[in-house]
Amino acid sequence: MAGDGSGAEAYTTDEALSRLGFGRFQALLLGFLGTGWVAEAMEVVLLSFVGPSVKEEWGVSGGAEGLITSVAFAGMLLGACVGGLVSDTYGRRAGFLFTAIVSGVPGFLCAFSPNYATLLALRFIVGLGLGGSHVLPTWFLEFVPAENRGSWIAAFTCFWTLGTILEALLAWAIMPILGWRWLLAFSSTPCFILLFFSSVIPESPRYLCSRGKISEAMLVLERMARMNNSDLPPGTVTSEPKRIEDNHDSSVTTLLLMTEDNLGHDEDTSTKSSYKNTFRAFLSHDLIGSTLLLWLVHFASYFAYYGLVYLISELSSGRSQPKDSTVYINVLVTSFAEFPGLLLAALLIDRIGRRVTLGGMILLCCAFIAPLSIQLREGLSIILLFCARTCVMGGFAVLHVYSPEIYPTSCRNTGVGFANFIGRVGSIVAPLTITAFLENHHQKEAVLVMDLALFLAGVACTLFPLETKGREIH
Repeated sequence: MAGDGSGAEAYTTDEALSRLGFGRFQALLLGFLGTGWVAEAMEVVLLSFVGPSVKEEWGVSGGAEGLITSVAFAGMLLGACVGGLVSDTYGRRAGFLFTAIVSGVPGFLCAFSPNYATLLALRFIVGLGLGGSHVLPTWFLEFVPAENRGSWIAAFTCFWTLGTILEALLAWAIMPILGWRWLLAFSSTPCFILLFFSSVIPESPRYLCSRGKISEAMLVLERMARMNNSDLPPGTVTSEPKRIEDNHDSSVTTLLLMTEDNLGHDEDTSTKSSYKNTFRAFLSHDLIGSTLLLWLVHFASYFAYYGLVYLISELSSGRSQPKDSTVYINVLVTSFAEFPGLLLAALLIDRIGRRVTLGGMILLCCAFIAPLSIQLREGLSIILLFCARTCVMGGFAVLHVYSPEIYPTSCRNTGVGFANFIGRVGSIVAPLTITAFLENHHQKEAVLVMDLALFLAGVACTLFPLETKGREIH
């Protein structure tokens, strides 16, 4: 406990969450925000099923087919930055509404596209909304106690895998009978479910404290206490920064870089200065090194993940007819491969730490991809792709924990948003690079490019200056 200088006891948000524990409130929040993660996965994965049918119906070229995916990822580039700034400036709820509305409504309208150009424009807008969806795991993270934060965020990442599996099953059932338009319509459903229940989820108490809204933060914490049948510590929550001793490098590391400009001002002044304060913290000397390393790891992870998706799709389509179910089966098999990776990440992340788990997952993925540089039997190729998908998804689970933990509340979503921006660049480059190599029968080169990116990311993991396992975040 820390005094606030007036005799009354004060406690941090992390101390309050540790006292309240993980209970019914967090379980409901997990289900709600996890549905948003399902929605993003469905909207992204459906592109690999819709493209060939659009090409056949409208007679567009292979390059035009690939452009449907590229414009969606281009929208995600912009959305990752805009969504982060909206969330850090106006609150986590505003960031959530941005991603749900901007991705859900145009996603549904895509089903009625009269021509190719309209579909491209709508998919770009959908991408804009999906780009801001990183607010969902960050919002959840800000309600979870520090001692098991890593494991629960790894569990949260399972909803992405559920989304890919659901979309593959949906495509398998709908595409041969009803076609791609019905698939687009059904795939937008989770976003509307989120909007319907959005009013029941409160603002993050960490965000409220960072804006000086202590009384509102107390109301949220008291609601959590009632739902979890627990009690808050005596006193009042505080936004006072803490400095925490780093036992790994014997240096004192400031985890909270929140400036006093964010606190104690009226609403108009705070809003006007928020962008300046956010970028001041985001680009500070203490964070810039971790930020650049995080960008490299994000780029490599996204590049490898979507490279694997397209590698699976291309290998499947090369061995099957367009209406064959092989592509759906292979996507399902490799999607199920993500669960072992998420389980492994959940078991390790709060035991051996973020950096070791992340680096290990990335380098293992690199090792499993390497043999694919030569022609192998289909069964062996699927096994290697299964293992690679396991590792890359385990790495993503760690990234979803580690990335927001690096940044303070005042610039958390902006920092994660810009990292996702770099990751989305990898998402755009991956299909263009991998499909170009495979179309020219250069599978070896495609695999080597993915391995190089992963190896560099694995090295970057050893250079991160801060281990956040078990630390308070502010």
